[in-house]
Amino acid sequence: MKILKRGKVQKYAFDNRDEPCLYVESGETFQVETDDALSGMISDDSDDPTIQGFSGKHFSELADATPGLFNPVVGPIFIEGCHSGDVVAVDIDWVDPWRYGFSGILPKIGPLGDSLRYHECTEGHVQVIEHLKGPSGFTRDGTAKYSENLSWPLEPFVGTLATAPEREVFTSVLGQGPFGGNIDCRDVCAGHTIYLNSYNEGGLLYIGDVHGGQGDTEFTGIADETRATVQLSCRVISNKRLPCVRIEKPESIVAIGINLPMEHAVYDATDNLMQWLADEYEVPPKDLYIRMSCDPAFRIRTYQMVRLQTIQHVVGAEYPKSRLFDAINSPTKVNR
Repeated sequence: MKILKRGKVQKYAFDNRDEPCLYVESGETFQVETDDALSGMISDDSDDPTIQGFSGKHFSELADATPGLFNPVVGPIFIEGCHSGDVVAVDIDWVDPWRYGFSGILPKIGPLGDSLRYHECTEGHVQVIEHLKGPSGFTRDGTAKYSENLSWPLEPFVGTLATAPEREVFTSVLGQGPFGGNIDCRDVCAGHTIYLNSYNEGGLLYIGDVHGGQGDTEFTGIADETRATVQLSCRVISNKRLPCVRIEKPESIVAIGINLPMEHAVYDATDNLMQWLADEYEVPPKDLYIRMSCDPAFRIRTYQMVRLQTIQHVVGAEYPKSRLFDAINSPTKVNR
């Protein structure tokens, strides 16, 4: 199996001029080892790990760049048989976080970055989160140990997954769009398929910024950031263009909206969902439009609402597959 080892490739932008670091066939399984969003905030996995912190040289070198050198990604990965005008279907097998992750407070950043009332929430702080192995013997189904008295199940996912845009270059920390990017979407995880537009020969896929877990909105701007190993494969859907990222889960589908303000992201996500269900499941738009207001199964997922320079809000419009087949219309899913 092809494996991209950690540190061999580290990029900070989605750029179609980059030379591919790996070539894979459509459907071929491969692995990628990623770094954390701050390029090694915790530098080892010993019982007493070294923590770089927000006040030292390591962080200042990252933060002094404009924009900051955050969110390193691995790529681009060239997918054989993929062309501009196709869609890349990324199937994620599993995500194994490193032994440690970290969260905390980025100094002077976030919704309380300039708060007078909560001054302690404006100062830099690193919260180490230990990742304990689960029944599988891996962290993919393990536990996040926040403190001696508080733990929760790990729910690892890929925070940044993107194809290189056609003409522009986007940084891996601020870049978002129909190509994917830093969208910190909790549903980009094991067992799900993520659909991204391809704008170049080979698709040119980038991956990084794995989180061991994240609450809705990623409110402070920093989740359970960690290094990881991701196993995945890519398939090519020819001659197709999506309005934005789409995610297929075993029991439901999620259409992504990326915009500012939040309500516009919601509008975009629901429009993406309506197009998807009308084109591929033959659900009449009028029918779906009405259902979105009265069916409790329709949900809006708030993934990312971070206050950081030009970054936008990310939401998902989700609908269960079981609701797509009713006794009256009996729509059937058409070929992708």
